[in-house]
Amino acid sequence: MATSHSLDAPPADPSGPLEQLLRERWSCRAFEPRQVETATIERMFTLAQLAPSWCNTQPWQVIVTSGAATERFRAGLTAQIRSEGPSRPTDFDTPREYTGVYRERRRESGRQLYEALDIGYDDRAARARQAFLNWELFGAPHVAIVTTATEQGTYGAVDSGLYAGYLLLAAHSLGLGTVPQGAFAYAAPFIREHFSIPPDRKVLLGVAFGYPAEDHPVNRYRTTRAALTDSVRFVTA
Repeated sequence: MATSHSLDAPPADPSGPLEQLLRERWSCRAFEPRQVETATIERMFTLAQLAPSWCNTQPWQVIVTSGAATERFRAGLTAQIRSEGPSRPTDFDTPREYTGVYRERRRESGRQLYEALDIGYDDRAARARQAFLNWELFGAPHVAIVTTATEQGTYGAVDSGLYAGYLLLAAHSLGLGTVPQGAFAYAAPFIREHFSIPPDRKVLLGVAFGYPAEDHPVNRYRTTRAALTDSVRFVTA
């Protein structure tokens, strides 16, 4: 999840505000420590609530932390991972492997990240330290835990994923940085216990957010997107 970014070299004159948001959004991996104002957070989640869902079921529920709650969660999560490592099984199936073009795209994204931080690709220790920042929320002052209704299965997860996409765009429109964290799938048992999440809900992902540390080198690179013809087949007859 944390490899999602905007297109390279966006046009100088986007056709409208939505296109500008889509092209400029990026995944933030370094944040300022200051808290986001409550009114801004409420606005962000109010906008995200406009996301579509099957039969308007809106299966998502979200836990949002601030202040001491974020710090308790961060401390507990890092302690859990250090002592027991990632948890399995996860609430949802995670990728079994990356092959072909998916492997190539993943590797390209990793190379860009390490180059931005001047980390050698063979420096496994430095790469591990960077990966561990997932569990430290990349220093963000807030995190949103997105859960979905167990009874709605795959399509509840799809709907909640759409919601997460709206949330990322809403945050960007308000001057905030976000990073969606699929890694939270591997901490679902801890997250469920920490926040007393009932068994009829599944942990889908986390979204760390706050004001981006604009000058941090990790926030300066952008990944590419596949050509339209690589992803879309137009059928006319």
